[in-house]
Amino acid sequence: MEISSQYKAVIALVFLQFTAAGVALFTKAAFMEGLTPTVFVVYRQAIATLFICPISFFSAWKKENKPSLGVRGFWWVALTAVIGVSVNQNAYFKGIDLSSSSMACAMTNLIPAVTFIISIIVGFESIKRRSMKSVAKVIGTGVCVGGAMAMTFLRGPKLLNALLNQDNTTWLLGCSFLLISTFAWSLWLILQVPIASHCSDHLYTSSCTCFVATVASFLMALALGNTHLPSWKLDSSLKLSCCIYSGIQLAVSFFLQAWVVSQKGPLFSALFNPLSAVIVTFFGALYLNEQTYLGSLLGALAIIIGLYVVLWGKSEDYQEESIDLKLGNEYTTSSQTDIASIMIGDKAFRSSELLEPLLM
Repeated sequence: MEISSQYKAVIALVFLQFTAAGVALFTKAAFMEGLTPTVFVVYRQAIATLFICPISFFSAWKKENKPSLGVRGFWWVALTAVIGVSVNQNAYFKGIDLSSSSMACAMTNLIPAVTFIISIIVGFESIKRRSMKSVAKVIGTGVCVGGAMAMTFLRGPKLLNALLNQDNTTWLLGCSFLLISTFAWSLWLILQVPIASHCSDHLYTSSCTCFVATVASFLMALALGNTHLPSWKLDSSLKLSCCIYSGIQLAVSFFLQAWVVSQKGPLFSALFNPLSAVIVTFFGALYLNEQTYLGSLLGALAIIIGLYVVLWGKSEDYQEESIDLKLGNEYTTSSQTDIASIMIGDKAFRSSELLEPLLM
């Protein structure tokens, strides 16, 4: 019996959230064993690059019009690789190392709200005062930010693993790194707009970004003091398997998310984000003895609620885009197939770049 595309999309997204949770838990365990976050990022990016680049090359080889970035497009890719991948991932995994994997997964739900704020500043978003959904985006963003502040500063009483001790300074520093990661990724999403104007082949630009990010991450690791060979050795099966798993997961998640967005749109994909936070909170407390605080749980709940409020407000934008596309072509029967492909595929993918991280 063939599974419908809707169920396939749900299965793919649930699978992605479990694999993303696995990365957060796996890396935390490897960091506890001595793996350096900056070294891990280099290995992860290198493996993802080796996975994506050959596929991108053969995909571009079959096309009559070969994709090209140009000089200016390459500089945009380089900028996004440094900010959105190297800085983002180094800050993200350092945050996991200093705080907890559950905190990291909860913080990723801030990305749509932070991206919305930056989009307003640069002029990509506008607020309609008389529109309930515009007001919802503002309120949802405020709830997300408030939840993040609660998770960071209002830890409250311990609920799980209360006998373990953790330095408050380390916790705050870890949360700060996670916030830096959130802002860096939001900037990466915003910068996809100028990149798309230079090259519309997302697979090609992603492979270029992965390659440049690998080089940038390597230089960053050296600059941060990883100049001795022992710091680069993967001297345990846990460290080696963590790097391989995370690298492959990074590459596979790109393809699956791109497919789901092309089938169901960006909002459907973003709705599943909080699932990884729930998974990591449970298994992190169970297997990694991570401490769980009342303030952290309430803050995470506020972020998730704010996320859904923002996404509900964003749904109006996609409805307007679809209506505009239909009205612009309602008298052209021969182009109905093209309209559908634009509305479901390319248009949705472009919108998703301001909501859904593809390379986390």
